[in-house]
Amino acid sequence: MSYTSLLIQTCKIEYFTEGLPDDYGNPALAWHDRYTDEDCRLVASAGREIKVGAEIVVADYKLFLGDITITERDRITIDGNVYEVLLVQDYADSLASHHKQCWLRISR
Repeated sequence: MSYTSLLIQTCKIEYFTEGLPDDYGNPALAWHDRYTDEDCRLVASAGREIKVGAEIVVADYKLFLGDITITERDRITIDGNVYEVLLVQDYADSLASHHKQCWLRISR
């Protein structure tokens, strides 16, 4: 059994960029697709405290992904639910990066 056979769900990963300025000169918020239909596996967790800047937040979900580009500024959509990426952990074998594990919380 390979690692990729365990990724039984799909997700959309978006990255944030500043759009064109509005009438008041403030940049519009814009999300763009980084990946669509990316194989993944979402698992609920008991909660893990993660330091984000000066704030401590609780991550309620863990997401397993292949070796892709993803950062803490991205957001993930699975089955219509939007999740905020709190922490990205890169796991490697002896030669190269193998997969990513991301700690998430649901965006409200």
